[in-house]
Formats: sequence, C-alpha cells, structure tokens
Amino acid sequence: MIGIDIAKTDKNLGERKIIEILQSRLDIMPKMPIPFGDDVSAYAIGNNYLAVLKTDMLVDKTDVPLKMSLWQASRKAVVMNVSDFAAKGVKPLAILVSLGLPRALRKKDIVEIGRGLNAGAREYDTFIIGGDTNEASDFVISLSLFGIAKKDEVMLRSGAKPGDLIAVTGSFGKTTVGLKILLDNLKVSPKIRKILVESVLMPHARLKEGLALSKTKAVTAAIDSSDGLAWSLHEIARASKVGFLINKLPIAEEVEEFAEINKLDPLELTLYGGEEYELVLTVKPKLWRKAEKAVKEVGGKLLPIGKVTAERQVLLKIDGKKRMIEARGWEHFKG
Repeated sequence: MIGIDIAKTDKNLGERKIIEILQSRLDIMPKMPIPFGDDVSAYAIGNNYLAVLKTDMLVDKTDVPLKMSLWQASRKAVVMNVSDFAAKGVKPLAILVSLGLPRALRKKDIVEIGRGLNAGAREYDTFIIGGDTNEASDFVISLSLFGIAKKDEVMLRSGAKPGDLIAVTGSFGKTTVGLKILLDNLKVSPKIRKILVESVLMPHARLKEGLALSKTKAVTAAIDSSDGLAWSLHEIARASKVGFLINKLPIAEEVEEFAEINKLDPLELTLYGGEEYELVLTVKPKLWRKAEKAVKEVGGKLLPIGKVTAERQVLLKIDGKKRMIEARGWEHFKG
C-alpha cells in the first residue's frame, strides 16, 4: 500500500497534467505509428497494417451515477473503450478485462457484471477472451481492446486542414442534462425525461459510422467526444495546429426544452458536458457527399457544424457575433 499524505497532494494537478508528467519520463518507441495523446495506440506489424490497442477504466466513484445498475455500468465500460476505436475507424477484435471488486459484492452482483460485459462486447460484434480479477476498495473495470487496421485508414486527430468541414454524428447536451436530472432532480417534462436519462444509463458508441467513414478517405481528423464537445474541438485543433469556426451548434431539442424550463444556458450544456460518445471529425469538402452517404448507409447521420480555419482559435459564431469556445470539459482529479 502507498501511503499518500493527502494534505500535501498538489491540488492543481489534473488528469491531463498528470499524463503530461508521466509521458515526459517515458522513452518514446522508435517509429511510433500513432503518437502519444491520440485515442488509441498502435504497433506496426508489417505490410501497412497496425495492431491497434486501447485501454480505459471505469471507476464506480467517478464514472457511475447512483441510478446506474451493475449491468449498465459493466456495459458502459465496453462502450467507452469501443468509442475510441470508432473514432479511429478500427474494429475491435478482442477484449481483455481486469476487475477490481469490493469484498461486499454478492454472487448475483458478479452475475450482473458478467452479463453486462458480455452484452457490451456482443453489441459490437467482439468477445472478451480473458483478464484478471482482484480485491479493491472501489468497483473498477479496466478494459483493453485489440484490433488490426490498415495504417492509411486509421483516422488520427492530427490531419485537419484549413477549409475542411467540421461534422459530428449526433446532437449534444443530452448526457449533461440527464446527469442533472439524476443527481439534482431538476424539472423536466415526462415526455423527454426518459430520453435524457437513457442517454446516461445506456450510451452507444458510433462504431458503424467510424468504420464506414474510415473507408471513404474523406476524414482528415477525428476524435471521440467523451470529454465534451468543446474539449474535443480543442484537442483536434491542438493536434492539427488549426482553428475552428462553429456556425451551427448541434444542440439536442430536448436540451433546449430543459434549458428553458430550468433557466439554464443551452450553449453551456451543449459545449461543456461529456460522455456523449459521438464522433467529432473534419472532412475534405470535395468528399463531403461521399462521407455523408457512407454514414447514412449504416443508419447514422453526419451533421455539419462549421469549418476549419488557419487562425488557431476555436470560435462560435451566433447571430453574426463571434465568441471564444473555452478549452474545458470533464477532467479527472478536477471534476
């Protein structure tokens, strides 16, 4: 056991700063095909193919709302990992799972965890093939995904060019509002309550859309939106060394209604939430129709929301006026 003196812990450290510090102490693998900081990692296996790897963990204290069942939490652990593969256009072939389990869990709880993990894996046509279990003070699910992809079909964060179109695979703000309903019991009409709460308890990864888009060669950069729309835009902008001008914010209808009832700002709810698991991407203008058609053919939608600019700012244009979109979203150790 590590004896950490909480009183002396640096309160200014957030998840991103911690990652930066850790990476600065690591030797960089020669000819690393996907750099640190993207949604997945990879190892070149020859003939232009990559072994693609991803690991992410779900922790009860920070990732599981009170109303979420063990089955839903276990399924969500799969979804959040698959979403990163979706953003790269890579199909997950196999999953390893490590479980940290509190001693108080009962047999029926373990059954629910197993069922949830399997449901998530089969939903995305993959399998859990092994893993590890250990006793822990909190409920933890850590997954590792494996896939194989052609190097030139993997959609990185770093390829956006000025003039490209910015698009998303769905509307935003529902999970932010859903959490407010679950945690703060804020007002909402019965008509939309189920939709908003369901967005939190039963998220979906856009894997079909990501796989379809990777084949079009139309996408120049892509990211999964689990840390919020604003942060996702800034991450692509930073990696691609470009800026964005957003002129059509993808606000969900239910969010607009909720914001009006509770006197909240719909822009804030849309931009600075998280865990939507939509894809945020940039598309070559000449190949827009091809990308749009590919997504439509798998039952999805591609919504244009703006353009990539050479000026390295992320701006929102509303009623002819421009305002900055701040680089903020969900961050562990800060909340």
